[in-house]
Amino acid sequence: MLPRAELDVEAALEKVRPICEDVHHRGVEALIEITERFDGVRLTDIRVPKATITAALETLDPAVRAALEESIRRARLVHREQRRTDHTTQVVPGGTVTERWVPVERVGLYVPGGLAVYPSSVVMNVVPAQEAGVGSLAVTSPPQKEFGGLPHPTILAACALLGVDEVYSVGGAQAIAMFAYGAGECRPVNLVTGPGNIWVASAKRLLKGRIGIDAEAGPTEIAILADATADPRHVAADMISQAEHDPMAAAVLVTDSVALAEAVEAELPKQVEATKHSERIATALAGPQSGIVLVRDLEQGLALVNAYAAEHLEIQTADAEAVAARVINAGAVFVGPFAPVSLGDYAAGSNHVLPTGGCACHSSGLSVQSFLRGIHVVSYDRDALAEVAGHVVTLANAEDLPGHGDAIRARFEWTVPNQ
Repeated sequence: MLPRAELDVEAALEKVRPICEDVHHRGVEALIEITERFDGVRLTDIRVPKATITAALETLDPAVRAALEESIRRARLVHREQRRTDHTTQVVPGGTVTERWVPVERVGLYVPGGLAVYPSSVVMNVVPAQEAGVGSLAVTSPPQKEFGGLPHPTILAACALLGVDEVYSVGGAQAIAMFAYGAGECRPVNLVTGPGNIWVASAKRLLKGRIGIDAEAGPTEIAILADATADPRHVAADMISQAEHDPMAAAVLVTDSVALAEAVEAELPKQVEATKHSERIATALAGPQSGIVLVRDLEQGLALVNAYAAEHLEIQTADAEAVAARVINAGAVFVGPFAPVSLGDYAAGSNHVLPTGGCACHSSGLSVQSFLRGIHVVSYDRDALAEVAGHVVTLANAEDLPGHGDAIRARFEWTVPNQ
């Protein structure tokens, strides 16, 4: 019964399938035609020239540059600590298993460019990939009419700050197909990350297997667990901050305080009227995905937000640290009155590419681990193998796979008993 946006990725699959097939078979020619059809821009080349990326940084507002540099610095501090190290376990003398952590070779990073501009998404995708040691990174973002068919200059400037010079002016499902199959200068990638609209999510689902994906991102969402100690102005402002993204964005307040619920309900219209994207926000707040949920007590509220598994969960209660410690399902948890989601979007150091639509009960947000693969390296000498050979033969026979046992016997001149 909880409010939640419906994202019918399955229904969109049949619409994106021909787009992806067209890119597969016709490459750049298809990308140019599809981009003209959907974005109203006729490209001459899908790749953004390096000089254009450099120029975007040179003309960037100094204040925006300083903010992006600080965002990058903080993100690196957090993500560098996530890098796993190789570990070797000696199982028996002469027998070891090493787990090596190896970065994905080539990654395609999708940066949305619809109702808002997201240079922060460049930071959130590129930094963990770089800290993981990914050797080849390509960024794509939808072309913008007002910028001559290029991605937004601030997105290009963020790429320049991070040293990424392979950037494409392609959006939507066709961008995911470009990464999956390759087109023109864009070689196929191993993994695609980054949020997008329903068409991007559908293309990810369609092409998963050919490429790895981070997640099928749906509309953004915030849940706030609050009690009578919360400031209704803060709660309302934080709900609005996520509703600002998209008319389908979700904003859910869960509280055991009728007084807080009423105060927030009174506060929302005043703040919505005063903000820039009031129509978009009002649509999101009035939608079935948003609402205020009254619970008996915080215990029930905690059970409810764990069931909801929000992308962003704020805890604005007395003893917020203790309450937050009991959260088991959330993309990210923001603790106390001075850790709003907006902080995490830009400069907390955490990653803002997070699971939506309840997927936080089984999935994590983007991190360095997203770009690493664990490889087990098994090293046994003759004595170590001999010690366990009988057990291996026994289990092979139990599974009716005698060839497995024969592979052991071959190393011991058939001296291992056929157990």
